[in-house]
Amino acid sequence: MIKIAPSILSADFANLERDIQRIAGADYVHVDVMDGMFVPNITIGIPVVAAIRKVTELPLDVHLMIVEPVRYVEQFCDAGADLVTVHVEADTPENIRAALEKIHAKGKRAGIVLKPGTPAEAALEYLDMVDLVLVMTVEPGFGGQKFMEDMMPKVAALRRFIDARGSDCELEVDGGVAPDTCRTCIDAGADVLVAGSAIYKAADIPGRIAQLRG
Repeated sequence: MIKIAPSILSADFANLERDIQRIAGADYVHVDVMDGMFVPNITIGIPVVAAIRKVTELPLDVHLMIVEPVRYVEQFCDAGADLVTVHVEADTPENIRAALEKIHAKGKRAGIVLKPGTPAEAALEYLDMVDLVLVMTVEPGFGGQKFMEDMMPKVAALRRFIDARGSDCELEVDGGVAPDTCRTCIDAGADVLVAGSAIYKAADIPGRIAQLRG
């Protein structure tokens, strides 16, 4: 079954606990962490992740859009993240590998993220170290952007790379996922879909989550 990871970037931050309870039928809570340097926006950090951990039993899928994530991955794990993903563009390959190792050493799942301009092949050197690969179908940094359908060949290529290894690594898509784009992502090989505004702006949130499963 396709997994759904609602992004709390589109939630009401004044009522965050309420809005996390509203997505109880999903598979992950997707938490976008931005530092104002790797992307031109600032969102939330370690204390908020720790607070979220106390109000949901869903796995926390923490997407670090920060420079040199190796500095902070252990703290996010300690705060309650179940899965921590880091951008391959955010540091040197050596430091990205070190970040993945630190996440695993904490007993948590680790993943990598590719921006739209980064080719699928950039994931190859990390595939044996990760539990998830996230493909951005918008430029990271802001919610509510238009879905980039031209990223689907990248998703399909990564599906082939993962399957060729016989890996159980998940393939996640994030950006512009909505009822009119979810099937495109699934058909390309995605098995986890991140959606923010498409879920939180829906009149029937449980129904929208079910709809996005395809």
